[in-house]
Amino acid sequence: MLGIKRRAFITLMGGAAAAWPLAAWGQKEPKIPRIGFLGLRPASSFTDRIDALWGGLHQLGYVEGKNLIIEYQWADTVDQLPQLAARLVSMNVDLIFAPVSTFVEPARQETKTIPIVFASHADPIGLGHVQSLAHPGGNITGLSMVLTELASKELEILHEAIPGATRIGVLWNPTTPSHAPAMQAVAAAAEALKVPSADSAR
Repeated sequence: MLGIKRRAFITLMGGAAAAWPLAAWGQKEPKIPRIGFLGLRPASSFTDRIDALWGGLHQLGYVEGKNLIIEYQWADTVDQLPQLAARLVSMNVDLIFAPVSTFVEPARQETKTIPIVFASHADPIGLGHVQSLAHPGGNITGLSMVLTELASKELEILHEAIPGATRIGVLWNPTTPSHAPAMQAVAAAAEALKVPSADSAR
């Protein structure tokens, strides 16, 4: 999975921060903006992403606990994500950070108004999370890996490199929403290339 680029992250989060209600800044006792963070345990597996998140926010002038708070919600299983997303919505956070598509969908189901930002999404258009890459629309935005398009191209390259291959295994995660359309694209490419059998392993 592609890591988030610092410059792109700063631009993305800066734009999201600019969209936060002005009322939050105009009160006598300003409300401290809060970002909701969805993740899966162990939390240590997200260390790099959290470091990049705070690195970008620090460059924008945000200091943890002083003018910004991040509410972390860690799930033990994917099944717990909807409940945790609902909790963040009930906390009225200003923005939800959903690292990948696995976290975007539960958040999308819970809110159509709170901005949702993803760090890397394999197929945001295919899953209906955005209208287009240029104009996301709605309340969801982020950086795309365009995996669905790349996966079929990778199969084509593999077929060119090993034209005699008749069985190609694909590793994928059925709990990752964006992997399903990528698998469909791979299957379509395999049929077009006349690869007799394309096996999948989960």
